[in-house]
Parts: sequence; C-alpha cells; structure tokens
Amino acid sequence: MAPIAVGDKIPDGTLAYFNEEGNLQQLSVHSLAAGKKIILFGVPGAFTPTCSLMHVPGFIEKAEELKAKGVDDIILISVNDPFVMREWAKTYPNNKHVKFLADGAANYTHALGLELDLSNKGLGIRSRRFSIVCDNLEAKVANIEEGGSFEVSSADDILKVLD
Repeated sequence: MAPIAVGDKIPDGTLAYFNEEGNLQQLSVHSLAAGKKIILFGVPGAFTPTCSLMHVPGFIEKAEELKAKGVDDIILISVNDPFVMREWAKTYPNNKHVKFLADGAANYTHALGLELDLSNKGLGIRSRRFSIVCDNLEAKVANIEEGGSFEVSSADDILKVLD
C-alpha cells in the first residue's frame, strides 16, 4: 500500500485511549478530524529515545504556536496499547494539548501505509515517524521519515509550512 500523500483523504480507523475518569475509550479518526485542522503525528514507539526526548516534547512545547496558526487538535499515534500510551503521557506533566492515542494492532498505521517492520530489532511492526496536517480530512502536508530517522517530521517542520 502506498503511503498517504498530500491531497489524499485520511482513512478512518479506530484508536484507543483512557479518558480522565480512567475508562478505556475508542474513537474514530474521522470523528476527531472532520471539519477541523489537525496534526497527526506518529512515532515508532513509546518510551523510545528519539520519540520521548525529541519528537513528542517538540509538539508539546510548540502546541500553543501550532494552535495560534489554526490547528484545532494535535494527535500522537503509536503502535502501543492504550495502557502504555496512558503511562507515557503521564511523563509529560506540562502537556495540555497533545492527545496520546493507541493503535495497538497497527491497523490505522497500515491504513496510512506507514508501517515500519522492526522485527529484526525485536520490536515487530511499528509506525514510521511522520507528521501530517489534515484540513477537514484532507492531507495538506505529509512529512514522512525513512526508517527511524528524524529529519522532516518535527513540530518545527510543521510550523514552517503553516506560515
């Protein structure tokens, strides 16, 4: 399957999270994105060095700037279960805007065409690192990394294209 590209409609899919009351919830990506400008960004895994020390903190730190440029929601997707995503989110106590959503079986990652097979490193199927700006379900920007690199998908990269 070809990776999502600029001009494509983002696929619908179901992601999971725990709400503030601690209840496991599932939601449709289209319900999050319809009629809104959102950023979907994906990382290979929770608690991994590049993801935890650079990619995620960048979006948390730049969230107010992104929102000032018209972004309604910032959504982090990782191929991890919702329990892991909940615990990972807790490690960012200053986060007010980034939603941590689980794609436990990589179904949504597959629908985006962004799987990364890290089986040779004992990690199984994960997500390529990416950041996508969607406006009313249409991909307006699709910054997709090769392998596990971190060169084009940062919050700063998104801010540059939103100017």
